[in-house]
Amino acid sequence: MITSALPYVNNVPHLGNLVGSLLSADVFARYCRSRNYNTLFICGTDEYGTATETKALEEKCTPREICDKYYALHRKIYDWFQLEFDFFGRTSTQKQTEISQDIFWKLHKRNLISKNTVEQLFCETCQRFLADRYVAGTCPDPACKYVDARGDQCDKCGKLINAVELVEPKCQICRSTPQIRKSEHLFLDLPTLSPDVQSWFQNSSKTGHWTNTASAITEAWLKKGLEARCITRDLKWGTPVPLEGYTDKVFYVWFDAPIGYISITANYTDEWEKWWKQPDQVSLFQFMAKDNVPFHSVIFPACLLGTQDNYTVVNNLSGIDYLNYEDSKFSKSRGIGVFGDHAQTTEIPSDIWRFYLMYVRPETQDSVFSWA
Repeated sequence: MITSALPYVNNVPHLGNLVGSLLSADVFARYCRSRNYNTLFICGTDEYGTATETKALEEKCTPREICDKYYALHRKIYDWFQLEFDFFGRTSTQKQTEISQDIFWKLHKRNLISKNTVEQLFCETCQRFLADRYVAGTCPDPACKYVDARGDQCDKCGKLINAVELVEPKCQICRSTPQIRKSEHLFLDLPTLSPDVQSWFQNSSKTGHWTNTASAITEAWLKKGLEARCITRDLKWGTPVPLEGYTDKVFYVWFDAPIGYISITANYTDEWEKWWKQPDQVSLFQFMAKDNVPFHSVIFPACLLGTQDNYTVVNNLSGIDYLNYEDSKFSKSRGIGVFGDHAQTTEIPSDIWRFYLMYVRPETQDSVFSWA
């Protein structure tokens, strides 16, 4: 079973997205099929969360209409790049709700879900709590102080950030200064799950194929010690939280999105459990860029192991570095780089693009896309 990190639906994918997960997984899937391995290659658009809600506001339509529009765009681009998915699905489905809520209830039953009050940034002008990616400010790390750090991660130093820690934060929608407010949320008890994750990782990274980047990031997370992690958000567009008192919230996209691999498989075949609940029969290969690694190598495995439901957990993790654009970073939000639809208009055949991207694939360090 092969998965590409699920591309976010609110924008057109750039070449960095393609090389990091989609194209790399496609090349490996072609190899597996040529060896006559029983291969399932799945992917799909990641559709829930604030970014979709905000894009819908911008374009004056519903989140569902945004998802339909961009899903079609993504499909068109991947078809042109000759990506041969067995199934390319999406996360905003009934199966996603059923499987996410089932995993949640199994974790809840084992007392691995706790409640806590958190401080969040609230924009008075927009009258909403701001998701991490919709706040920007100065990185709180004194050694960095990057002026355009996002509310979940600094693109310059790579550190994960809590949005309320940002210096001089600004709402990315209206540019006003948000206020700190309290809200009650549900948390996943990662400290209790840590021994299970540690022993699984020691085994998986020794017996499977893990890139050095993927192993190093995971080891750093485990060495630092896992903390309870918030898995809910004050949003409307997402998988509904089924617990009484929290039904006005949805699951946070990083709890919910990786479950999309399972629900997309379930939308492809009624026999999805043969792939996802027979770990002794299935070898799972996952492809992504390094910023996605902790969610696939720590948080998602913790959720699956915590259910005690015999889930297939990743055996082989290809987390690679970044492909940069000339002398700067690719950026969807800032429109820097080459995007999938641009590649088609160059009249350079997709096979040439495929070859060049694999040739400069950033396997052990960041690499550079150069027009020359």
